[in-house]
Amino acid sequence: MIPAAAAVSSRFTFSANWRGFDLKQNDRTIATLRRPRAWSSDFIATTPNERWIVRRGGFWGNKGEIRDATSQQQIAVFKWGWGGKGSILFADGEAFLMVTRGCWHPVWTVVTQAGERVLELHTREKSVEIDPQAAVAHERLSILVLFTLYRVRQSEEAAAAASAAAS
Repeated sequence: MIPAAAAVSSRFTFSANWRGFDLKQNDRTIATLRRPRAWSSDFIATTPNERWIVRRGGFWGNKGEIRDATSQQQIAVFKWGWGGKGSILFADGEAFLMVTRGCWHPVWTVVTQAGERVLELHTREKSVEIDPQAAVAHERLSILVLFTLYRVRQSEEAAAAASAAAS
């Protein structure tokens, strides 16, 4: 979980490796997103207190789910549309929208249904900014940040596959 005190500072960085991402605050890893096996399409999102499985679904990979890794209970479902927009619906009914803008170094933004900005992930700067005014539970911030990193990885892999197919 992103600690409440950490969310006040609202600035995080991330680093990538071949299996996933490390989310850092002041050069200290506070969460990870990893593939459990090299060829797995699933990812494991982990904080010191929580662990989830992010699983892709749908014919084009445009749907999926987030499950609690221990209980296997579904936490949220997601669906992606055209134009870099998607929605995340949690089991309790809370919904968020994710929008990406920019081509070469996109910015990923998560907003509430009311349009209130929750976070922005900057791929070029490898940084995440959480809006300290956002009315989102701190426990939910963790999965939103890690899920956004998951979408970044999916986007990078799709671009690499398209590039390889074109050449």
